[in-house]
Amino acid sequence: MEPMNHTWVVEFLLLGLSEDAALQFLIFGLFLSTYLITVSGNLLIVLAILLETHLHIPMYFLLANLSLVDIFLTSITIPKMLVNIQKQIKTISHAGCITQMFFFLIIVLLDNFLLAVMAYDRFVAICHPLNYTVIMNLRLCVQLVLLCWTISVLVALMHSLLVLRLSFCTHVEIPHFFCELNQVVHRTCSNTFLNDLILYLATVLLAGGPLTGILYSYSKIVSSIRAISSAQGKYKAFSTCASHLSVVFLFYGTGLGVYLSSSISHDSHSTSMASVMYTVVTPMLNPFIYSLRNTDMKKALKRVLFHKC
Repeated sequence: MEPMNHTWVVEFLLLGLSEDAALQFLIFGLFLSTYLITVSGNLLIVLAILLETHLHIPMYFLLANLSLVDIFLTSITIPKMLVNIQKQIKTISHAGCITQMFFFLIIVLLDNFLLAVMAYDRFVAICHPLNYTVIMNLRLCVQLVLLCWTISVLVALMHSLLVLRLSFCTHVEIPHFFCELNQVVHRTCSNTFLNDLILYLATVLLAGGPLTGILYSYSKIVSSIRAISSAQGKYKAFSTCASHLSVVFLFYGTGLGVYLSSSISHDSHSTSMASVMYTVVTPMLNPFIYSLRNTDMKKALKRVLFHKC
């Protein structure tokens, strides 16, 4: 074996979205506002579900978990970016970068799996309404969420350990505002074949699998809705899925857009700009989507806000 002449770096440089000093104040304000809206909006969703007993059903249990995941998603990336802008530094330690990447992977995978579980919940509710309470009981919901967590942690740990085996040159610049797995791997001085292979296989299985499940669930849901005779019944059935469908399109559409843009264009800056959509914008929009299109949630939020006042 050839001796490794590369040294372990103690820091990475996060270049952020722009190196233009004049834009830093604008970026700071936009991301701070987005973060506060995301956290407060998703916390309100969780609080409303906890306080309103009639929302203690599988659909809203899963929604509360999705809202918590969205809070974690933005909290992993945005605060570090804001601190770097405020202190006018760009560094993140090697340990900090790997840790951020590890938790980011867990949360993105959780988002992916929870959307699939929520699609299954809607499938059971519409296609097997008489057996809904029997099939989608609390025990099954908790087991499904725990399974999502277990798989997400194990996969994130695998990727993180594969990155730890790599060595980096003494000066590493990451053209991103957080330590994204693909960006970190391709800044190494080591051979990344194994990392790329595992990343490709994991993406196909862990993104393609849940997406296939979502598409299958909605194909059955559409067939069931078409069989409903009354227009009012069709509308009511579809309205229960509209919010979830919107979130699915946002999550997979923006995520797919990022990876398509990165494969077609080698401009890392444009890729980091595109990733803002699914890491920042989507978690911010989710509370609005679920509160504006869901009558029960709107009523619950009004009661929570009224009592808070």
